[in-house]
Amino acid sequence: MRSPFLILAALPLLAACSVAKTAVDVALVPVHVATAGVNAALPNQKKADEKRGRELRKADEERGKQIRMAQERCRKGKPVPTDDCAAVAQR
Repeated sequence: MRSPFLILAALPLLAACSVAKTAVDVALVPVHVATAGVNAALPNQKKADEKRGRELRKADEERGKQIRMAQERCRKGKPVPTDDCAAVAQR
């Protein structure tokens, strides 16, 4: 059986650890608040990369659509003045 004195002697040490941890937590609150504010203000890089990728794919699809339409017009013999049928035929 443990001595009650040993348990009573350990209590202040445990309390001191708890107080020290609480003091560290309180001291770090401004850092956590500032970090959260910065993270909220700046866009997430992964989301920005995904958005840019979507924009590039959409632009690429639109270019492909315009090329196919120019090819069709040149094939039918009804090109618009901006169609370069020589360049379109090579593709």
